Amino acid sequence: MGRKRKNSGKRKVSSKFREDSLQKIIRSFLDENAGKAYSEKQMMRKLGFQGLKSKKPFLTALVQLELDGSIKELPGGKFTSNKKLQSLTGIVDYTNSRFGYVITDQFDHDIWVSTRDMRGALHGDEVEVVVTKAEEKYRRPEGRVQRVIKRTRSEFVGRIEISDKFAFVIPDSKKMHQDIFVHLGKTKKARHNDKVTVKIIEWPGSRMESDSPVGEVMDVLGQAGENDAEINSIMAEFGLPFKFEPQLEDLAAAIPQEITATEIKKRRDFRDITTFTIDPFDAKDFDDALSYKDIGNGKIEVGIHIADVSHYVIPGTEIDKEGYSRATSVYLVDRTIPMLPEQLSNNLCSLRPEEEKLTFSAVFEIDEKGKVHKEWFGRTVIRSDRRFTYEEAQEVIEEGKGDFAQEIIKLNSLAKVLKEERFIKGAINFETVEVKFKLDEKGKPLAVIPKVRKDAHKLIEEFMLLANRSVATYICKQDKTPFIYRTHDRPDQERLENFALFAGRFGHKININSNVSHVMNDLMKDIQGKPEQNVLESLAIRSMAKAKYTTERDGHFGLAFEHYTHFTSPIRRYPDVMVHRLLQHYLNRGPQLKTEEYEEKCIHSSEMEKRAAEAERASIKYKQVEFMKGKEDIPYDGIVTGITEWGVFVEIVETKCEGMVRLSDMEGFYEFDEKNYRLIGNKNQQIITLGDQVRVVVKLADIDRRIIDLEFVE
Repeated sequence: MGRKRKNSGKRKVSSKFREDSLQKIIRSFLDENAGKAYSEKQMMRKLGFQGLKSKKPFLTALVQLELDGSIKELPGGKFTSNKKLQSLTGIVDYTNSRFGYVITDQFDHDIWVSTRDMRGALHGDEVEVVVTKAEEKYRRPEGRVQRVIKRTRSEFVGRIEISDKFAFVIPDSKKMHQDIFVHLGKTKKARHNDKVTVKIIEWPGSRMESDSPVGEVMDVLGQAGENDAEINSIMAEFGLPFKFEPQLEDLAAAIPQEITATEIKKRRDFRDITTFTIDPFDAKDFDDALSYKDIGNGKIEVGIHIADVSHYVIPGTEIDKEGYSRATSVYLVDRTIPMLPEQLSNNLCSLRPEEEKLTFSAVFEIDEKGKVHKEWFGRTVIRSDRRFTYEEAQEVIEEGKGDFAQEIIKLNSLAKVLKEERFIKGAINFETVEVKFKLDEKGKPLAVIPKVRKDAHKLIEEFMLLANRSVATYICKQDKTPFIYRTHDRPDQERLENFALFAGRFGHKININSNVSHVMNDLMKDIQGKPEQNVLESLAIRSMAKAKYTTERDGHFGLAFEHYTHFTSPIRRYPDVMVHRLLQHYLNRGPQLKTEEYEEKCIHSSEMEKRAAEAERASIKYKQVEFMKGKEDIPYDGIVTGITEWGVFVEIVETKCEGMVRLSDMEGFYEFDEKNYRLIGNKNQQIITLGDQVRVVVKLADIDRRIIDLEFVE
């Protein structure tokens, strides 16, 4: 990238300019723009030289530079640098409309690239990049994209604007900074302001940065701003399926529902043992149940029974292939996109009350201190006696009476013992504040409601953790490979340091050189009920490593488990289906399997899980923006959650919605102090920093871009 030079006026070559000085100026210019070619006239203009008196010495300097091999002349009379550029491959991370970065494993730092040097590359594309300027003390290395190796996507979702002669699609993705040109004959009869999916059929390549990619409309999703159109846009943006193919629905419907006596004989029978489910009030698929049996001597037998999806979904079938492709169910604000057809997820496999169901179980004999004396894993058959909602189970816990009160209270007591034991061993207590929406019949948000986790939720969680940990530990003790593990690495030291600095802005001191788990738990207790709770909990989770699926026997740092897997949700997670299959394979003493095949499936499952999480966040953000629309000019208490060179991020305390106060909307001029995450007013010396409590009003709630613009209340 060429450095911009500030010139008070045009320069003339005079006696003050020695020939070697002029050569140095020309060579420096061409080196900084290595790979580009300029004519003598273009260089003179860009460098600010003018007049006939300048032309001769300028040409002499060019000739001398070519003779000594510093530059070379190309056909057509243009000159370019002979500087050898380092060529690398990497992935584009498009930060904003003006520049992005190329992330590469071949270099220590991300490479800064201006938009004009992207050569049409888009976010996520794999590219070849050359480094044109080395890293300096406070600046990243700079570069230029040579070519796009692989496009990451060709279809986008956005709002179409139609004029008399052409149309443009403005993409929803914040990482897509170019509008897509569409010929009127390629709009598929979309109306102005419709949400559409558009496929790029011609890329801008190496043309001018103002050139747009050319596309054609593939699907019309509905008018922008309408709930179905916006949610469908999110689904299309993240490549989520809208429905199952009819043949898959037919295959699921054809699966026999009857449980035969022959099948029951193969299984351990729990039908006469007290069993119940505890789930959200609006749940349709019940994939786990608990059984309770007092076996005397201060011990109880607890059965953790999981829907036996692997009995119905056979490897290699079309239903199995679709389940693997989706890898997970996705939970958007107004709908669920299931991994399996409804006949399986809500009917055959769902552990509905007073119905015989096939399950895969982990059964434990436990004493009052939470010590497991005996464990058993295998296929079972159950009959749930009662379906509890979390609210109903919580009422039993709090009031001490109701259906199966003795069993629920005892299990709750055991769950607390198990939880305390986890924390003693170093588990981290992340209790993030999540929100849900109360929607009207058209999907419009009427209220934002924080989700409250009480003892009933934690009861189920602890026994699911016990099952997951125990299955993984059993397989490791048997030394069976391959297997599917859920692992979580220790946090990166630099991330911890950044988090400690951030928490310090709120007045919380963290010693990251001591026991990280204990320090984090102390902080989580300290921030309960405080304005910064949601911000710090979210950032604490981000500072941790990401959990993933793998065949490697690594531990789970956040849970403080040496071995951990996902066994308890096969209706909505494909890795759990694989865990069931592998566990039964080893219980049957089956032959050795190929690790590589399962590692590939783990990588796919982790990627699909990430995609689902991003889609869920996008749907929540959309509803938050929609909820704040129409609430302009109402003052809200907020807390500063981020500072950038463009503005101040503020979370509204009441609604947990985050927006930005842009610098351009702030009175006076503020300087961004990047090192200390703050803004400093040039005239009034006012300092805005992380954790500041502020008052804001909504300036704009932009549903298209899913952003909220705020303004400070003086």
